[in-house]
Amino acid sequence: MGITLSVLASGSRGNSIYLATERVRLLIDAGLSGRETKRRLATMGVDPKDLAGIIITHEHLDHVRGLGSLARRYRLPVYLNQPTYAHLPETVGRLGEKVEFCTGRSFSLGDMIIHPFAISHDAADPVGFALHNGSVKVGVCTDLGAATNLVRRHLEQCSILILEANHDVEMLKNGPYPWPVKQRIRSRFGHLSNEQSVKVLSQVYSENLQEVIFAHMSETNNSSERVLNAFTSELSRQMRDRLRITLACQHHPVDPIVVF
Repeated sequence: MGITLSVLASGSRGNSIYLATERVRLLIDAGLSGRETKRRLATMGVDPKDLAGIIITHEHLDHVRGLGSLARRYRLPVYLNQPTYAHLPETVGRLGEKVEFCTGRSFSLGDMIIHPFAISHDAADPVGFALHNGSVKVGVCTDLGAATNLVRRHLEQCSILILEANHDVEMLKNGPYPWPVKQRIRSRFGHLSNEQSVKVLSQVYSENLQEVIFAHMSETNNSSERVLNAFTSELSRQMRDRLRITLACQHHPVDPIVVF
């Protein structure tokens, strides 16, 4: 009973994750246009009409840009909490079938149990997800300014972990963003730096963990080399040797990963 997963896109211009078990296929977030989402799914032989639904972490446009068009065109149910629904951008439009979940309370979708947990970010009620099908657990946690004890607890014992590594502190400090934006990114309601991300990884690491996907990397304030340097310098050799590392990006999907 494995899980197949691909990060279709990750970054400030659009975020979406495809996940499939034997019985269910779904999207986590829909931050690409409907047309681009369809194109990237097609590279894996997946048609949007075969999805069981779309689950949403929070209402920021880079996570919901294509939500309305996908939900309407393919009659897909949308799973989200009430504050997120209430704060969706007007451009999303009508959703059709809406299924509200409560943050902190698990729900089922096919053979998958999905647990939405609260995270620290500047949105109405942002969540990360712990998803499992009985044999494999996937943790999805991007767009968070601080990793609380609650976050770390829900990311323990994962088989696959998708974790934000948004910025390099020095690149952000010396980069072109206005000072208020830099402050927002570095706040506890902003985004994790590379070092913070790797620290979280070290805290939730277990022998179950096979694959880590570093996500939501800033194209302005980060680089693949700096993420990998942080991973290499901050983690023990035992952890580095055991883990497969993938860097998600904005421009193309990650090759599908299958974990049993």
